[in-house]
Amino acid sequence: MNWNRTWVVARTDLLQLWRSRDFWIPLVAIAGLFFVALPVLLFTSLTTISDQGLVQQIGDLVDTLPASIQQQVQGDSPNVQAAYAMAVYLFAPLAIIVPLTVSSAIGSHTIVGERERGSGEFLAHSPASEREIFVGKLIAALLPGYAVELVGFALYSLVVNLIVGPKVGGWFFPTANWWVLVLWVVPPFLALVVALILRISARVSSAAAAQQSSALITLPLVISAYGMASASLSRAGWFIAGVGLLAWFAAALALWRGIRSVRRERLLGLGG
Repeated sequence: MNWNRTWVVARTDLLQLWRSRDFWIPLVAIAGLFFVALPVLLFTSLTTISDQGLVQQIGDLVDTLPASIQQQVQGDSPNVQAAYAMAVYLFAPLAIIVPLTVSSAIGSHTIVGERERGSGEFLAHSPASEREIFVGKLIAALLPGYAVELVGFALYSLVVNLIVGPKVGGWFFPTANWWVLVLWVVPPFLALVVALILRISARVSSAAAAQQSSALITLPLVISAYGMASASLSRAGWFIAGVGLLAWFAAALALWRGIRSVRRERLLGLGG
């Protein structure tokens, strides 16, 4: 496989995405809302509560958390403990859900969009092989998702440490399990979902059909990722490492099968 031709395919898609501001600006806004705006509002509200009755009610809610989480929660008051628990455990799924949303939105357009734009014929007759086309499209869909994940994770960490950190004795985030989640678990989940979406995009006839079909297939994966992200942070490190390993195996299988889904006749709109 020629990586120069692969990168040309990926770079072309990324340039088109950059020029389509009406497409990517809403995605960036969603990421900013969930990684920055909502955490700032929630953590600031929790850490500045002065009503003792409300503090007691929050303490009752903290007492309902699983014992494994209660043992690790830090803070001298119930409202600070609640802020800590939300920062470390309850917001964890955002590390998967938001990047998945970005990459899946891009991936559902990337191949079928070539036919709709009339550029499928040019790509089908290019020197790039079918494998190079698939990998290039994969890179173009994954890079924005990974970028959102890393930038969002950095901003979220800053928010947590600036707002909750002073209440629990200093900067504490990210925890060890969060590092494993972001660097080991999220990447294969993104690759798995995008590989499935690219297979769909290569087979359907319109972007609308690709979005509908990909939503039906990826929704169970998103729900699974949400549950595993929430559960893994409250368990031993081996559990989250095992989840990541399974995700890598599934992603490798999906990528291997997905490479065969790109056919030049499909880029030309001839089926096959």
